[in-house]
Amino acid sequence: MCTVCGCSDGEVEGHGNGDGHGLHAHGDIHFGQGLAGVAVGNMTQERLIEIETGILSENDRYAAGNRAKLTAMGVFCVNLVSSPGSGKTTLLCATIRAMGGGAAVIEGDQQTSNDAERIRETGAPAVQVNTGKGCHLDGHMVGHALDHLHLHSGDMLFIENVGNLVCPAAFDLGEDAKVAILSVTEGEDKPLKYPDMFTAARIALLNKTDLAPHCDVDLDLYESNLRRVNPTIDIIRVSARTGEGLDAWLGWLRAGSSAKHTARAAG
Repeated sequence: MCTVCGCSDGEVEGHGNGDGHGLHAHGDIHFGQGLAGVAVGNMTQERLIEIETGILSENDRYAAGNRAKLTAMGVFCVNLVSSPGSGKTTLLCATIRAMGGGAAVIEGDQQTSNDAERIRETGAPAVQVNTGKGCHLDGHMVGHALDHLHLHSGDMLFIENVGNLVCPAAFDLGEDAKVAILSVTEGEDKPLKYPDMFTAARIALLNKTDLAPHCDVDLDLYESNLRRVNPTIDIIRVSARTGEGLDAWLGWLRAGSSAKHTARAAG
């Protein structure tokens, strides 16, 4: 995990035997049993916590700056997170077209500008951020991208994060909400396998519902498992192909934007 390996700030630690693991029934080995929630060779749990705290504190400083800037501009911002292949970009393009304007995108990928080009074809401005070997966007990257966008009050900013259900859960970008997208092809136990991400998200979009009849999946079980890890999460079933759920998703976005504007006016 990036908060331990230090890829977000270039720090590299040594290796050896950690103390955050244990042996369970059937010979299963579970790492992450210590206070740090992870095990890395030759480092104590205390040292892991120290490293993670330092990395996240620096990121949080940049994220707070982004959040202040977006609030001052009156822009509602969501951070789209998912595993690769969940259909994030296709759903985002459908969302922007349905909105009819007022959207901008920060697009995160390790390499290429393919997804940013797809976004631009909708007419929305998009800034591509390539992370190289990095497996997530961070607050500093997003701050640079904001400098290249001309946002207006009432706009919605979509940050499409790198496809990864682990590291993006820990990194605040200055967004108003994390939006977890999972497709019906990924398996009903995905929320149980990656609980940190679905706990951090305010809403989950259960995507590609048009494929459900062909995949022998239980959509109710998807929702049940999502609420096992996050009892308060909002869930919308969507399909970019058929348009199912898009009105509800757009309604959720408008409600979030309206609430932000109301709080900004009162504050």
